[in-house]
Amino acid sequence: MSVTGDKIRQFEDALTATASVEELFRLMVTDKDPERFDVALAYFQGAVPWPERIVLPLTEVLFIVEKDGAGIVKCRCGHELGDYRVNWKVHASVRVRRTEEQFREIYPPFMHAEEGWQELREFLCPGCATLLEVEAAAPGYPVLFDALPDVQSLYTKWLGRECPLAPHEYRDLTIEYLREHLPAES
Repeated sequence: MSVTGDKIRQFEDALTATASVEELFRLMVTDKDPERFDVALAYFQGAVPWPERIVLPLTEVLFIVEKDGAGIVKCRCGHELGDYRVNWKVHASVRVRRTEEQFREIYPPFMHAEEGWQELREFLCPGCATLLEVEAAAPGYPVLFDALPDVQSLYTKWLGRECPLAPHEYRDLTIEYLREHLPAES
């Protein structure tokens, strides 16, 4: 078996909701295609304008890519959001909605959070302004790190392949990054 144009089109149809209900049902109940990961990588690689190899899709617009042996998060537009072990949100543009007026821009009356109890954080790509994610959190609550995938284990233990990234320590580096890049308090 190999990654074919038909498999890539089938993946695209499922992802873009253009597949029929019958086709989606068949995908869900039949044995999984062992090449589905490769099909997904091929689909996304063909949809981006840059040459770096996609190692793992995080979302439909954010990817861990291999660049000079390291894993970085990159937006579909090409904007780089840093080492994948650092929460990509620290590199994003952020709009925070806190007031009744700001909530009403997107919610009907009486359907939004109470001012002061919750805020909406909208994370946008600094390169293309694509909305990457929205968090609803209590004011002052830390920014969430949604996923820190163990890329090395994925490739070596699950896929049985050599990891495309240079060997590296698997741990969250966000705190170290913030200590190094935020101004010190006086």
